[in-house]
Amino acid sequence: MNIKVLGTGCKKCKTLEENVRTALSSTGKEANVEKVEDVQQIIAYGVMSTPALVIDGKVVSKGKVLKPKDIEKLI
Repeated sequence: MNIKVLGTGCKKCKTLEENVRTALSSTGKEANVEKVEDVQQIIAYGVMSTPALVIDGKVVSKGKVLKPKDIEKLI
């Protein structure tokens, strides 16, 4: 599983990345977690509001910080 956290490095983006790692730890699942801060790459996903979460190439959330429990449901 590939998970990308899209964001320019703001506090919300960092919190989302931490929540992704917490969710993975809670579920015991393994994934490659990548932080994408390049604006051109973020726009390529059609995302205009960050933070955003991409799982296996599909944008599953944008513009909000998901809680670990919400992320667990997506993974």
